[in-house]
Amino acid sequence: MPKISSFVRNVFKSVFCRKPKNKMKPSKVIVGLGNPGSKYKDTRHNVGYMVLAELAARHATGKPINRFHADCLDARIADKNVLLLCPTTFMNLSGVSVSEVVRFYKLDPKTDVFVVCDDLDLPLAKIRIRESAGSGGQKGLKDIIARLGTQDFARARIGIGRPSSTDQVVDFVLTQFRKEERVDVEVAIKNVADAARIWVERGCAEAMNKYNVDEKRTKRINE
Repeated sequence: MPKISSFVRNVFKSVFCRKPKNKMKPSKVIVGLGNPGSKYKDTRHNVGYMVLAELAARHATGKPINRFHADCLDARIADKNVLLLCPTTFMNLSGVSVSEVVRFYKLDPKTDVFVVCDDLDLPLAKIRIRESAGSGGQKGLKDIIARLGTQDFARARIGIGRPSSTDQVVDFVLTQFRKEERVDVEVAIKNVADAARIWVERGCAEAMNKYNVDEKRTKRINE
């Protein structure tokens, strides 16, 4: 049996062993921050993942794949191709995934990136959307800013409450929401998913104008 040349072997590898590609080129990416694995499912720190699950249920067009150190899913939102991205690097290294996507698709963070994360300093279920800001101590945002080299990208923070003592913060963010908190949090998740769609369609200013309001947290904001 004839030997396979190194050239043929390399061609075979390049064609059949390459990583799967997304079916479409996204013009926007929406990032949900959290920690991977069943241990962290539905914890306060994973509220970004929860918003991405809501967006996936509404807008997904394909099946999830693991790429860019993340779980990725193609979506069609407001007639635009959007990549839903949940980094699987753990929170503190979220920027690894986001920076890879930005470089690969040649996206502009200022107009094309929307990050959803938790916030200890906001009251439970309160939403705060910004076009540009520092990390505010959120370690996922901090890593994204460092790796992108800019803080100019849209982000939506969802308040998760705060424990009575700073010594309890690490454990607190890894707890699940209490039963009496879940109604408010679920409404906030749906509102942020709505805000993300507005960001895709009309930009961050529109989303900020609509959702940066001090309304009763349990009220769904109708469009």
